[in-house]
Amino acid sequence: MPSNLTVPSKLSPLIFTDLDGTLLDHENYSFSDAQCMLDKLAQHNITVIPNTSKTRAEVLKISQAMELKGPFIVENGAAVYLPKDLLPKQPADTTADNGYWCKTFAPPRSQWVKLLHSLQTQYGDLFRHFAAMSIEQVCQATGLKTQDAQLAMQREFGEPIEWLGSIEQKKHFIASLKALGANPVEGGRFMHLKGDTDKGLAMQWLVKQYQEQLNQQEWVSIALGDGQNDISMLELADYAVRILSPVNPLPVINTNQHLITSTLTGPAGWAECLQSLLFTT
Repeated sequence: MPSNLTVPSKLSPLIFTDLDGTLLDHENYSFSDAQCMLDKLAQHNITVIPNTSKTRAEVLKISQAMELKGPFIVENGAAVYLPKDLLPKQPADTTADNGYWCKTFAPPRSQWVKLLHSLQTQYGDLFRHFAAMSIEQVCQATGLKTQDAQLAMQREFGEPIEWLGSIEQKKHFIASLKALGANPVEGGRFMHLKGDTDKGLAMQWLVKQYQEQLNQQEWVSIALGDGQNDISMLELADYAVRILSPVNPLPVINTNQHLITSTLTGPAGWAECLQSLLFTT
């Protein structure tokens, strides 16, 4: 077991989880190693909330496969979707969207596509981004099958970038993006161009909705992730879980005293750590 740290049984956990490399295997996108834990959490009515760089279309498909029926956060904190029947009242500043209340934190994707177009002359063939890539190129870059790649391309708020140049060139590229008002972050596979949003702020907003409208329970947040774009939610959660990655260094967490790190990678590490936190007697 990774730690003897446990969540007090009187608290009601909300589990915020990254997907790629965390709940989904980095190589094959399988969550089979976490299936038993997903079943156990469902039996205990513990909510699993995807908090991911993936699109709404992708998360809906994955949630259906995992039989998750709760809220979810997409595109690195750009938007939160809550089932309309989750809370007694519609949260402030949300809009109705196909059975969900949607809270947005980011400008539309078109803003970032336009910005990247302005850098094309300077950086040329050093990068590719989804809006300018063919479905075949996205399949090659992600390892996704055609149908899943099509879902990944249905972005609404941010833009993934595949970097093809050197590390030094990337530093200059990132500086140029920031100078133009963008907030690039490194994910498990891609650099993500987005607004001034992150997974942590979106998580905080959603936890607040639970605390205010479902206050008969005492809620506690658990965040699990393996990438640099997970740091904000790991630092703001009540309990943080770093998932060992086969390809990326562990995210460096500075502000969370309730921190554990898996000994296994991907979904096996995900299940290992939740067993340790929630079901160790």
